[in-house]
Amino acid sequence: MTRNKIDNATTTSTTAEAEIEARIAAGKGRPTPTRKEREAANKRPLVPGDRKLAAKEARAKMTEAREKARVGYAAGDERYLPARDRGPQKKFIRDCVDARFNVGEFLIPIMFAVILLTLIPSAEVQVYAMLAIWAFFLLALIDVFLLGRRIRKRLAEKFGASKVERGVRWYAAMRSLQLRVLRLPKPQVKRRQFPE
Repeated sequence: MTRNKIDNATTTSTTAEAEIEARIAAGKGRPTPTRKEREAANKRPLVPGDRKLAAKEARAKMTEAREKARVGYAAGDERYLPARDRGPQKKFIRDCVDARFNVGEFLIPIMFAVILLTLIPSAEVQVYAMLAIWAFFLLALIDVFLLGRRIRKRLAEKFGASKVERGVRWYAAMRSLQLRVLRLPKPQVKRRQFPE
């Protein structure tokens, strides 16, 4: 080899060695932590120091979450609805039922009135009261049956006959038998404001 080539090779190797040494010296800017130090950093107490305060904070968080879920459920927010109330078909059913006057929603007040009438010692009044409740109950069943047929037909028109979910008649019937003020999710439409 010639002297020039040897000088170039030496210069290149010394430059590479200098770069490696500079990188090693710079490192990550701090010493590597020992195993003991790493384990100590990972340790967290299983039980907080102040258990009463931690329990109080946990209860407050749970109460806040429950309240948020209750308000969301009442408002009809899909995130907070149980599985039986979710979906566009169920919302459509709720709006259809809430927009009409249902015979079944007066069932509870009528039953209460009949109970009061049965307290009257007259046998005639008690018999007529019982006949009235049975007649009203039959009328409510007929109304629920007609509602179920109408709901199923409207769902078939809107979503397609093959896509109508199972149990829609039962869902509509159970909602129509509740007092309007007690329904959950709360009614989102006014009376006679039927959905399109």
